[in-house]
Amino acid sequence: MTDKLDLRPLATGVPGLDTILGGGLPELSFNIIGGAPGSGKTTFAQQIMFGLATPQRRALFFTAMGEPPVKMLRYQQQFSFFDFDKVGDAVNFISLAAQVEEGNYDAVLAQILEEVRMHSPSLVFIDSFRSFMQGARGDQQEVAALQTFVQRLVAHMTTWNATSFLIGEYTTNEADQNPIFTVADGLIWLNQYVHRNAMSRKLQVIKMRGQQQRPGLHAFRIGDAGIEIFPRILPAPEPIGAVPPLKEPVGLLSSGVPALDEMFGGGIPAGYSVLLVGPTGSGKTLLSTEFLAAGAAAGEKGVIALFERSPSQIMNEKLDAIVRSGQVAMMSVRALDLSVDEMLHELSGMIDATGATRVVLDSLSGFELAMAPEYREDFRESLYRMATVLGAKGVTVLMTSEMEDRYQELRFSPYGNAVLVDAVIMQRYVESQSELSTVISVIKVRGRKHSRQIRTFEITDDGEVRIGQGPAPFDGVLLGSPHARHS
Repeated sequence: MTDKLDLRPLATGVPGLDTILGGGLPELSFNIIGGAPGSGKTTFAQQIMFGLATPQRRALFFTAMGEPPVKMLRYQQQFSFFDFDKVGDAVNFISLAAQVEEGNYDAVLAQILEEVRMHSPSLVFIDSFRSFMQGARGDQQEVAALQTFVQRLVAHMTTWNATSFLIGEYTTNEADQNPIFTVADGLIWLNQYVHRNAMSRKLQVIKMRGQQQRPGLHAFRIGDAGIEIFPRILPAPEPIGAVPPLKEPVGLLSSGVPALDEMFGGGIPAGYSVLLVGPTGSGKTLLSTEFLAAGAAAGEKGVIALFERSPSQIMNEKLDAIVRSGQVAMMSVRALDLSVDEMLHELSGMIDATGATRVVLDSLSGFELAMAPEYREDFRESLYRMATVLGAKGVTVLMTSEMEDRYQELRFSPYGNAVLVDAVIMQRYVESQSELSTVISVIKVRGRKHSRQIRTFEITDDGEVRIGQGPAPFDGVLLGSPHARHS
């Protein structure tokens, strides 16, 4: 045999899945979809089926479950991917429940083979395959018959001129124990994790022959449209042995506050990631607003992502005006099961759609709280990926971060992420004559000379930000310094 068989990748219609698979689902492949009860296996399989099925590419969906197909369809019809016009023509549902209940595996196999012969389908789904395994009542002869049935069924499925799927309540641990997994071309696992009141869902492609899939666990959600997957976004790898080029800013951007631009040495370098850190109430959001307003005044588009408060709680007149004008798009996220990839997909989509060059993330503290608990363990790695991916898009990013009021130490970030950004601005409180005042300083600007002065920071009654023109003339002490007075 010298002719190369070209197996076309099939576009599944499940958002994000083709990216993970490496371009689509290999035609004529034999696949297993596994996962715990309630993880979304049937919805996932039917979304693929309705996305691929046509009058020329017909599908058979066998159900071995005790519930009748009409009950299953009653719920699947709630998803927008369900197409009534395809049922009975491009898509046919067949129940195997009666034969499975009797344990008559020869009859089950005969019915499957006869339906496949009659319809000549291009797509075959069997759900739930685990029902066959549970049908065995423990009798040694019956168990042997079941094993023979499984082997014969899998042998047939791998030779059909169709893309086929077995769907079952398997766990990833069984992949090393069950022989049917070794003959499968593709293994796809759906998982769900519950921590207190938060739940997150993840998908993993364990195996996909003939193409390079994207590794790792990928977050997904089940909504009115079905399943949407958010592939892990990773920074582009550097060639082995290559020396990365120095980050050279293409220009300087105004922060919206002339005195702060002066402290930066002329402005914020375009394309830089900036961390604005300070205690609660120090004016981080207002300073971020000035950054976006300066861009809007220069004809630039912006995006602000809010992670801890609703827009009604955070909006000021200036921010409200630039959002209403269309110069700045707003993304509000307060979910307790957010993944960094889900956020990056939405944020990247808004940046691409608007052509934004300035992005504000307010705040990292709220972002951490919005994430699912298992993501918080790798929050620093998530911040690195986020800063790298946004940096590759060429946008200038201003991230705010809340600092705890600690009186015995001085820190620039609660996550140790100051090394991940190009510039750091710090706000602190000053205790003087029984009053609190705010000061600001530029801690770091990568590759540029900048002012290290500590200057006064004030927000006027009309919401204007004012920064002193020189070192702060105070006789008090910085809260957090070794000399601070504390009780």
